[in-house]
Amino acid sequence: MPTGSRGLSLILAIAISGLVSAFLFLIPSTTPTVLWAAVLLSFSISYLLISVALEFLVFREIGNIYSLLEKIQKKDFTEIQDKSLRSNLSPLKKINAVINSYALARQREIEALQKNAEFRREFIADISHEFKTPIFATQGYIHTLLDGAIDDKQVRMKFLKKAAKSLDSLDHLVQDLLTLNQMESGVIRFTFTEFDLKDLVQEVIEELEHKAGKRDVRITLEADPDKLYPTVADRQKIYRVCQNLIFNAVKYNHDKGEVQVRLKSSKNQIQVEVKDDGPGIPPEDLKRIFERFYRVEKSRSKGKGGTGLGLAIVKHILEGHKSKISVSSTLGKGSIFSFDLPLEKEKKKSEATEVN
Repeated sequence: MPTGSRGLSLILAIAISGLVSAFLFLIPSTTPTVLWAAVLLSFSISYLLISVALEFLVFREIGNIYSLLEKIQKKDFTEIQDKSLRSNLSPLKKINAVINSYALARQREIEALQKNAEFRREFIADISHEFKTPIFATQGYIHTLLDGAIDDKQVRMKFLKKAAKSLDSLDHLVQDLLTLNQMESGVIRFTFTEFDLKDLVQEVIEELEHKAGKRDVRITLEADPDKLYPTVADRQKIYRVCQNLIFNAVKYNHDKGEVQVRLKSSKNQIQVEVKDDGPGIPPEDLKRIFERFYRVEKSRSKGKGGTGLGLAIVKHILEGHKSKISVSSTLGKGSIFSFDLPLEKEKKKSEATEVN
């Protein structure tokens, strides 16, 4: 039995021409010539119209749907394209578009799951490596003492200090992980108060001047001395942001280098900019430096200390302030990290007068 578009068209056309001939046969004035002409004409037109309709509106779309389902079954999403439902008048085309949308959604889910799986693998590998270093170091010092070195007072104190330092590094890592996890889950809340940003940056610089002095790195603050930079933010967390950015600028700078901290105020915002003249960051690493444990040069960065979570924490703190961290870098010339905070405008004198 014919099931293709032509076979169905032939059957329907014969049925239509038969109905037409039966109707005309009931009319007494109908001549055989007219009857045969009507039959042939109705058959030809019916066959042509039904064949075109079935081919382009039904069978072709069914073929597309079947082909699409085969690709979905084979998990081949390469040629699947998003199609709008509004422009499709045919119900089959709408079905095809719905299946396309479903396939694209599954493709995005699969890609997201693959990225998450890769991220989990990298995270487990990174955190295992980060934990392993201080734990192994501490184990080495303690076992050396237990093997007899504890009787030597000088060696004992030296190894105990090194073991304590390794444990402190481990504690910092755990605290940073807890902080980052709490920020991502929304557990940590922000306490917004008004303060002068210039005073805060000056405090951070004074705190880090001793460490910078060990490598003859100079930290300078460029801001209008006669101007205030009032903002409303979580002071403690913004302090940590500035502390992290300036400390990194010192740590990854060259000896006798310079770190420039600039404060620029516009109509509604204050921009904080931290610039160093270190080796810079390669372009392929710029998008990843805010990921957990990501280091541009793992071997070199490892010797400089740190948990590898500082910039990730900075990113989340600024996101909590409806801001974001920006970075630009040129190899051999240094890097610039910057972020914005709202400028708290002074109250109008008229409002102060009304209060009085």
